[in-house]
Amino acid sequence: MKALGRAAAVVAAGATIAGCAGGPGSGGSGDKISDGKVVLAVLNDQSAIYADLSGKSSVEAVNMAVADYKAKYGDKAVVKDIEVLSADHQNKPEVANSKAQELYDRQHADVVLDVPSSAAALAVAGVAKAKKKIFMDIGAATTELEGAQCNKYTFHYGYNTYMLAHGTGDTVTKDGSKNWYIVYPDYAFGQDMQKNFTAAVKGAGGTVIQSDPAPFPNDNFSTFLLKAPGLTPKPEVLGTMQAGGDLVNLVKQYNEYKLRDKGIGLAVGLMFITDIHSLGPDALAGTKFTDAWYWNATPENRAWADKFQAKVNKRPSFPNAANYSAATQYLEAVQRAGTDDSDAVVKQLEGFKFQDVFARNATIRAQDHLLLHDVSLAQVKPSSEVKEPWDYEKILSTIPADQAFQPADPACKL
Repeated sequence: MKALGRAAAVVAAGATIAGCAGGPGSGGSGDKISDGKVVLAVLNDQSAIYADLSGKSSVEAVNMAVADYKAKYGDKAVVKDIEVLSADHQNKPEVANSKAQELYDRQHADVVLDVPSSAAALAVAGVAKAKKKIFMDIGAATTELEGAQCNKYTFHYGYNTYMLAHGTGDTVTKDGSKNWYIVYPDYAFGQDMQKNFTAAVKGAGGTVIQSDPAPFPNDNFSTFLLKAPGLTPKPEVLGTMQAGGDLVNLVKQYNEYKLRDKGIGLAVGLMFITDIHSLGPDALAGTKFTDAWYWNATPENRAWADKFQAKVNKRPSFPNAANYSAATQYLEAVQRAGTDDSDAVVKQLEGFKFQDVFARNATIRAQDHLLLHDVSLAQVKPSSEVKEPWDYEKILSTIPADQAFQPADPACKL
């Protein structure tokens, strides 16, 4: 493809931020920091269906993490200079592969962050393994990142398909919607979602009548929506595994075809606050879903969200907050290690327990590099209950970290 034949366009997303050397392991001149600086690279969708939920606003969240690290440590900071870069992978695995190689090799990135789209994330994980450079994935949900395709240098940070399925699928089924029709995007994320949701629904005593793969990306779901009422038995719930712009398109068409009036409810496998904002809360009112983080859940979350909004003029999604957290925890690991050497930083991250504005009761599991943390079962408010812009979620319950995520997969061999 042409994208593989030309250099990736890497854009500096923020000015180099100067800290001061002199922390643990440093001789005061950056001698244990490669190239005399740390480079954080945000690789994500900045122009298509996932741009709104993460994109350039996550680059700003990483810049916020750098500024907070500098303010916290001052002249005790191990890192002399910190640079933030970004690149657009267009949700294409081959482009993600190419740009990850350029970020690590030519731009000297010490860590790559974000990478929504599971196929793109798996491609970057392979590059990270080969280059022995750290990759902290936030945007992708496939459990393969901590399963058979895990590796020493890759960390899965934020959420996964198991968390989504066993929060939403289990709850909706136990609430009485026993018969499901699942529509999923036909790539790694959707296939993983279909597998985990089917397991969760069956485990809760329900039945998946049929599952259909849909093209990705897609703007026309009429074939599937018109089919749903004619299935035998008729499904009580349509489980959509789409995300971002695809989810927005499907929900609009679900409402146009009045499937709710025909007795078919809606369950959303993965939803971001930006999706609710695009559609308006009444389009999704009453829909339950599993959320990794919500800006208005606690005073601490809201205080950070206020700072974020001042910079980007909107409330943060959970990927925005997770990118801030991942960048923070990476820099903290460098601080503890006294170096940005990948192997030393990996040792500092493995098994580390912490709490920050994104992750509560958090542990980076040493066996597979999956971040475990508390998550929430949420419900979309009707517009009559929305008290301010972006106030779209009602938190129904907290799912503890040890219940939200799957046990370590024996297939993972770090």
